[in-house]
Amino acid sequence: MTFAKHTSPNDTRRAQPGRWPLVLGTVLLAAALGACSSGVRLDGAQVEERGTQSGAAGSGAAGQGSGVDSRNVAAVDLPGGSDPADVAGLARVIYFDFDSYVVRPDAASTLEAHARILNADRSRRVALEGHTDERGGREYNLALGQRRAEAVRRSLSLLGVSEAQMEAVSFGEEKPAAVGFTETAHSQNRRVEISYR
Repeated sequence: MTFAKHTSPNDTRRAQPGRWPLVLGTVLLAAALGACSSGVRLDGAQVEERGTQSGAAGSGAAGQGSGVDSRNVAAVDLPGGSDPADVAGLARVIYFDFDSYVVRPDAASTLEAHARILNADRSRRVALEGHTDERGGREYNLALGQRRAEAVRRSLSLLGVSEAQMEAVSFGEEKPAAVGFTETAHSQNRRVEISYR
């Protein structure tokens, strides 16, 4: 009399000793990749719209299609005299919080001053250069720097600056303003620089 050997699924797994290192390696790789990811979504700048009528672009004759009611834009005193083309003493850096591309409220007066200069002379051009600190991967930092530059561009646009006057570019972590691994150095590197051309 012969008996057929019955194998269960558990017996089959034990018979394949090379499979467990593969499974363990896959789990460890997935955990490492998950730890490197950031929870920040980069799918739309959160810029507060100010000075618009009912939030719709082109909804007022005063803004001539820009969506900005120029009657609601406060006058800004510029340093260095009354000539709006004089930007020598004007701050040209907008700082951001860690892992963020939201324009902070403390940047409002600087952005309004630059908008006044650019609106007074439509031939002037600016490059909005987005930067990050060195934390995060290269591609992520390039994308974050671009989002920061786009957020500043959108803020200036809401203040009436023509899109043709602005170019948003990203340098990511490649051009640090401060070298070091302290929070002070990191905070100086999370920025957009406004560069007149």
